[in-house]
Parts: sequence; C-alpha cells; structure tokens
Amino acid sequence: MSRLLLVEDDEHLAEGLAFNLVNQGYEVETVGTGEDALLATERSSFDLILLDIMLPGIDGLEVVRRLRREGRSLPVLVVTAKDRADDVIAGLDAGADDYITKPFDLDEVLARVRGALRRRAWSRSATGDAEPSRLQYGRWTIDFATFAATDAEGHEQRVTVTELAMLRLFARRPGEVISRETFLREVWGRTGTLETRTVDNFVRKLRQAFEPQPAQPRHIVSARGAGYRFVP
Repeated sequence: MSRLLLVEDDEHLAEGLAFNLVNQGYEVETVGTGEDALLATERSSFDLILLDIMLPGIDGLEVVRRLRREGRSLPVLVVTAKDRADDVIAGLDAGADDYITKPFDLDEVLARVRGALRRRAWSRSATGDAEPSRLQYGRWTIDFATFAATDAEGHEQRVTVTELAMLRLFARRPGEVISRETFLREVWGRTGTLETRTVDNFVRKLRQAFEPQPAQPRHIVSARGAGYRFVP
C-alpha cells in the first residue's frame, strides 16, 4: 500500500481528497501546514506528497526546497492557483515533479497520483541491457540508480523522479526528435496534446540545471514544431 502525505490547509478540501485517496487504496496522512509537513517526513517515510503551495507559515515551495536539499527524491505534486504560470515555474524550480491547478477535477488528481507512483516504481526497477545505467550529459554524469548527477569537479545534485524519466527517454533515443506527445505518454502516462507546456517547463528546468548556457542549449535542442532532440 502506497503511503501519501497530503498537505492542505483547507479542511473540507483535505477531507474530501483524503477520503477519495483512501478509497483508491492509499494510506493517507493529512497535515495543514508546511511545518507539520516537514515534521511528518522526518518521522515517517512516504511514497508521494500532494502539496498545496499556499500554506500558513512555511509555504509549499519552501517545503519542496528543503526536501530536495536533504536529498529526498520522492515524487512531489504541487497544487497551484488556476492560471498562475509563475507558481507553476516556481514549483518546478523548487523541485516538484508535477503540478495540479485549482480548481481541479478529482479524476485528474487521482490520475496524476497514479502516474507519479508508476514513474517512481519504474525508476527503481528499470534494469537490463536495454536500459542505460547512466547518461553522460556535457560535463555531467547522471546515475539512474542513485538519482544523482555529478559534474567533472565532483559536485553533486539530485534529480527528481520526473527529470530522471525524461533523461532516460533521451538516453534511449540520442539524436532522435522526440515529440511532446511522446513525453506526455511515456513519462507522464497521458494522452492528447493539451498539456504539452508541461514538457516545455521540464525541458527548461533540465537546461537550467545542466546546460552551460541554458539560453543557447547544446544538448537538449528544440526541433521547431516537432519536439526535442538530445545531443550527448
């Protein structure tokens, strides 16, 4: 049974979400503040965190930042205000794996949770000759087993579950143009073309982390109108 931490200060919303998540077979702990969220992660282990950004005290973005600084790679889904693009980008930059906008559809939330847990399970279990164990990316080496990226000087930074899934896809298909729809299907488990901005936001984050000049990328190259191509 997967253990989820739900961080939401709206009691009615939290009760409704927790009820439906439990009905899906998850074990759910609910807290209402960022401080309590950090305390909960210290005393217990979770498979996923569903985290509202707007919280009293320590906000959701700072919760994600602290978790990532501590080297925790569990999936974090942030909940943002509708049409707040700056919240979305700030959440991804802080280390979130995905985002959900309010007001949201319950089925969409449940689908995002299932997808994030699948990515985590797949990242842990993907082995064999067909799956590369690491990726050389400019000055960086990404180890898919440890979720760590190390540069030529030995500096290390952590990679989130979603970032790792995108990099695995690039590693399997170097030089090929990979469409946004392919990323949505293989990384997020979604179909359709309505959420391709999700892919663009994560590509932006990968470029900022690993490209020498993010505005002039050498490794994750845009293919106009088609997607992205990885150049090792």
